[in-house]
Amino acid sequence: MHFFTHRNILHYNTNALYKEVSPILNVDGTKPIYIQIAEWLETEILSDRFATDEKVLSQYQLAEMFNINPATAAKGLNILADENILYKKRGLGMFVTNTAKESILNKRKNQTLKGLVQEIVVEGSRLQMEEDELIEMIRHAFREIGGK
Repeated sequence: MHFFTHRNILHYNTNALYKEVSPILNVDGTKPIYIQIAEWLETEILSDRFATDEKVLSQYQLAEMFNINPATAAKGLNILADENILYKKRGLGMFVTNTAKESILNKRKNQTLKGLVQEIVVEGSRLQMEEDELIEMIRHAFREIGGK
């Protein structure tokens, strides 16, 4: 049995197959739930909670865990299958590809981080910050989290 909290809500989960739960679904946000499911699974793969050729949670397990419709969970799984992060074994479920981690890293660097950096630069410009000042803020934040 697993218990986890989200926005001060306690959720009970009987799925004993999954060791550690770290949900981050934002049902009040603008990002669709199925995208959040796909991103959550990507994070689990990056965190080595799912290894190459390991079976991931089924749409029904995800639906129970996050209290969502199984079709929504399936849509998140299918996004990852379309991106060759997961592959299907008929009758057995979805499994992590051997290129999953590399694909996720590339996607997040080239899409997510690039977008965030652009937002930071635009905001820094609005605040009339110099390039060196902005870069130093990033260096300081990087050191604070123990970056390399």
